[in-house]
Amino acid sequence: IIDVRAAAGILCYIGAYVFITYDDYDHFFEDVYTLIPAVVIIAVGTLLFIIGLIGCCATIRESSCGLTTFAVILLLVFVTEVVVVVLGYIYRARVEDEVNQSIETVYNEYNGTNTDAPSRAIDYVQRQLHCCGIHNYSDWRKTRWFKESRNNSVPVSCCKPNVSNCTGTMSRPGDLYPEGCEALVVKKLKEIMMYVIWAALTFAAIQMLGMLCACVVLCRRGHDPAYELLVTGATYA
Repeated sequence: IIDVRAAAGILCYIGAYVFITYDDYDHFFEDVYTLIPAVVIIAVGTLLFIIGLIGCCATIRESSCGLTTFAVILLLVFVTEVVVVVLGYIYRARVEDEVNQSIETVYNEYNGTNTDAPSRAIDYVQRQLHCCGIHNYSDWRKTRWFKESRNNSVPVSCCKPNVSNCTGTMSRPGDLYPEGCEALVVKKLKEIMMYVIWAALTFAAIQMLGMLCACVVLCRRGHDPAYELLVTGATYA
């Protein structure tokens, strides 16, 4: 039962992590339905906590009705987690197409100010993923910001952290991250979705174990008179 309640906390943590991380990359991935697996994970985590309390009371009191309810709810949770795995794989397959469709638009909306959401998103991604541009730093030449600034430079978020006095000038490409952001954003989003998939698979196995334990107790109560007598005696004692 403790394992079930611990699983509830971990599932809620993973779901929250997906939400927070998605918020950092939401400009590159416009399909909000991608969050469905995370929503389901949090809902399952909350339900598991309640299930843990039911299972704890049912185990202590050796209640057949409570244990049966516990097993049935665990079965429903198990099915839900299987659905999460399927949805996770479906949306994971869509990540690359979604990013490919939106990333160029986001870069064209960049204006270099902290008050602008797309600009903050691009600067954040370039610093966190150590990348510059869509495929490489030269992609900035095609953006409206580059053409309007006319200084042959990319944003300073493209600068390597170990380079001092970096201004983003393209005349010093060695100061800039060589890798583009598109592939790294796709990789990051796929990793996030894999966390959800592996979490659902792992805790589906835990639910299966919980169902088996509940079924074992129920079977012993139904077929072992000595066990029933022992439980009854312990209850009255």
